Amino acid sequence: MGRYVARRLLQMIPVFIGTTLLIFLMVYTLPGDPVRGLFGDKGADPATLAAMRHQLGLDQPILVQYWEYMKGIVLHFDFGTQIASGRPVTDVLGDAFPVTLRLAGMAFVIEIVLGLGLGMAAGLRAGRLTDNVVLVLTLLIISIPVFVLGFIVKSVFAFELGWIAPNVSNDATWGELVAPAIVLGSLSLAYVARLTRTTMAENLRSDYMRTAVAKGLPRRRIVGVHLMRNSLIPVITFLGTDLGALMGGAVVTEGLFNVKGIGGTIFESIVRREGTTLVGLVTVLVLVYLFMSLLVDLLYAVLDPRIRYA
Repeated sequence: MGRYVARRLLQMIPVFIGTTLLIFLMVYTLPGDPVRGLFGDKGADPATLAAMRHQLGLDQPILVQYWEYMKGIVLHFDFGTQIASGRPVTDVLGDAFPVTLRLAGMAFVIEIVLGLGLGMAAGLRAGRLTDNVVLVLTLLIISIPVFVLGFIVKSVFAFELGWIAPNVSNDATWGELVAPAIVLGSLSLAYVARLTRTTMAENLRSDYMRTAVAKGLPRRRIVGVHLMRNSLIPVITFLGTDLGALMGGAVVTEGLFNVKGIGGTIFESIVRREGTTLVGLVTVLVLVYLFMSLLVDLLYAVLDPRIRYA
């Protein structure tokens, strides 16, 4: 197992370099000048613009800029400095990352609890009323775009009923994040429920399930050990990659509920042409994806004893 983990960590290095290089090239080759944008309509003389570009290193070739950026991350954990405010990007990450982590964590828990619960209820009663209700409900959720669902939740529960605040405060308490978390995790919840339902219904007809029933094993053991462990493998694969997707895909949800997290900061960085901040935030999301992928692979061996890593 240790050798496998070491090998996977080494494999992450070229993936990380290639991904961050692609992001860096995409961000810094976009049209527009972030330095000129600092002055707005007033403009500035060419000498001042050239001096600021030199100070920020924007006058260097793109690959040289990327090399300096990677050197700062590896040697000093330095993601650069915001052009407009002059704040270190690590400070911006320190403010935005915990908020989005809490929001994504709550959405992830809701996704697991309700998604697995609905999927199990439907899978164990395949073809019956419960199964049909779950399939229709999840199809309805999948059919509604996230921004529409968020608007409905705000209109009904905030403006009509007054049960929740329409916007999240700067403190972003756990209670205020419940509604955004439900909106953020709704689509993934529906996919988890349908995936769990499908795998359980399929495994119920397998030979090892018939053998377990023929042995007279308790139903709890048959479902909890034999059925669930095999049915959860594709679900775990989806959940592992979805945690990173929840953090990166919170742009719309955070915008609707005024959450000051990674999604909102990414949107502001795109609008303001803050390439340093944008690359830093996306780099952190890449790291989350890579380590969640490794964790999912390791969980396979826990769920299925037949899987062994050398």
